[in-house]
Amino acid sequence: MNTTILLLVLVVGLATAYFVIPYLLRAYLRYKGTRVVTCPETKAQALVEIDARHAAFTSIVTKADIRLESCSRWPLRQDCGQECLATLEGLPQDCLVQGVLMKWYRDKNCVYCGKKFEEVHWIDHKPALQSPEGKIMEWSEVQLKELEQTLASNLPVCWDCYITQSFRHEHPELVVYRPWVDGRSQQTNRH
Repeated sequence: MNTTILLLVLVVGLATAYFVIPYLLRAYLRYKGTRVVTCPETKAQALVEIDARHAAFTSIVTKADIRLESCSRWPLRQDCGQECLATLEGLPQDCLVQGVLMKWYRDKNCVYCGKKFEEVHWIDHKPALQSPEGKIMEWSEVQLKELEQTLASNLPVCWDCYITQSFRHEHPELVVYRPWVDGRSQQTNRH
């Protein structure tokens, strides 16, 4: 009898793990990420993160309980009513910061090569940006609270140019600069 009960518990446990773990993972990934919202109090944009773990676990038995884990207005306004969550009902893809960045890059050209950004790859070949001072940066160097200012003041850089320019700045002794005009060296244009 003990073997039957043990086997039954094992089957129920495996079935639960087979169905619940993928569901929890999908729910967690759905709520995870930094989002840009309009603060109802100030009417200004704020960056928020949902408590994805809590939302995923509560969604197993009922509608997900969504609450903020962090906000760019905290700790000063940490006791707010979190009314901005009402605008996150459908959790649109454009609300994610990645979606905001994709919109920013869309139809822009690389400041170095002039190549138009048609599709942005965030896993490999991530685009970068150039600050007004000429420094090339990856997005990981940008503070989330400075996102809006960064988008307003920086220029887009494609992945190829980011790699090339980074190498040129890090190892200037290994780079030979040859200015080209229309695919020909300027020296060959002497007539």
